[in-house]
Amino acid sequence: MKLTNCLFGVSMLLFVMSTIGTSQPLHGIVKEGLTITSKILKSDVRYTIYLPPDYETSSRYYPVVYLLHGYTDNDIAWIQFGEADRLADRAIADGEIPPMILVMPDAGTSWYINNYDRSVCYEDFFFKEFIPAVEKQWRIRNEKRYRGIAGLSMGGFGATLYALKHSEMFAACAAFSAAFYTEEEIVNLDSTQWNRINAILYGPNLIGEARLTPHLRSNNPFAIVKNSDPEKLKEVRWYFDCGDDDFLYKGNSMFHILLRDFGVPHEYRMRDGGHQWSYWRSGLIEGLKFIGVSFHQP
Repeated sequence: MKLTNCLFGVSMLLFVMSTIGTSQPLHGIVKEGLTITSKILKSDVRYTIYLPPDYETSSRYYPVVYLLHGYTDNDIAWIQFGEADRLADRAIADGEIPPMILVMPDAGTSWYINNYDRSVCYEDFFFKEFIPAVEKQWRIRNEKRYRGIAGLSMGGFGATLYALKHSEMFAACAAFSAAFYTEEEIVNLDSTQWNRINAILYGPNLIGEARLTPHLRSNNPFAIVKNSDPEKLKEVRWYFDCGDDDFLYKGNSMFHILLRDFGVPHEYRMRDGGHQWSYWRSGLIEGLKFIGVSFHQP
């Protein structure tokens, strides 16, 4: 009788342990400190990559999302502060998003553009060197329908800009608290802030409407949409999310209105929250779910 009880107890323990084990998602792989040598930027550029849990045990190729960081952050921010790996592990295990690779490049404070005097041509680097190198190195399905782009703040601006200017490259875009500024806001921007952040991008000591140069407008999402064929804009699926307490609420709201006026389908979310990591962590998976739909057949 005692032996039977003992065996029963061991069986129950093993069952509980197996149940606990299966309730935990498998972990993907994060690789930090990776570099690509860029001839365009004349430097090594860091990036971090998240590989889904079954990457090392399969031979399949995966869809990819390029996940862009914000101003003053770097390639590890979405992992260190955004916990993108933990969130993706759980969402993949729960079937909320398909297994996907997340690629997080370091863009410094480039705003992901080619600046006015072409002393820093990050956009050229991203499309001519970075994407080709990454998609050759890792098992990535290198077609538009399997490629998405997302980002926060400066990265939300960059993701939107890239999807607008290179719609042939991306199936979907998800921008969180994107750093969108209307032309009115740009004209009225404090000169100290302009020279601290914008001068290296668009030109120093510009005041008022003199800031609205052809170069700036070629990198301003509002101007691009106004000068685009609405049918062309529909080639990308769009998702925008900005908190109601975010200082960027106006630009995001106005961009939403502009897309509505142009008849461009998109999803727009304004949730409770500000310009902070707790907001972006809480919204990341919804954005990846939106992009992930593009990776499926209807």
